[in-house]
Amino acid sequence: MGFLQKKPAGPARPTTRALGEIAEQQALRHLQAAGLRLLQRNYRTPGRGGGEIDLIMREPDGTVVFVEVRRRRAATHGGAAASVGATKQSRIVLAARHYLMRLPAPPPCRFDVVSVEGDSPISVCWLKAAFDAF
Repeated sequence: MGFLQKKPAGPARPTTRALGEIAEQQALRHLQAAGLRLLQRNYRTPGRGGGEIDLIMREPDGTVVFVEVRRRRAATHGGAAASVGATKQSRIVLAARHYLMRLPAPPPCRFDVVSVEGDSPISVCWLKAAFDAF
């Protein structure tokens, strides 16, 4: 029993990526329960410096909704939704334009943010029209 003895391994903590995927799944369930239909998940533009959209959904009225999902353990510093700054918004808008170019006619669309906060219990907050394309 020397100083080189290792501590027993505890349960593995989930990675940030795994926690993000869990938050996306929780956001997806929340939006589907509200009547939205999933069109695409984790849409990325080609090349470096492009954007990514976590969820692309469709409202029953046909509006395409580009959704950024953010997770934070606590609501400090403005919470999860406040972390979607101007740079992130511009990358989401870039990716949305790329996605819309594939369609024959652009539908009405908007940009929403779903924040997932806390560990147990979690809080899901859906901010419709959280920002505009600029």
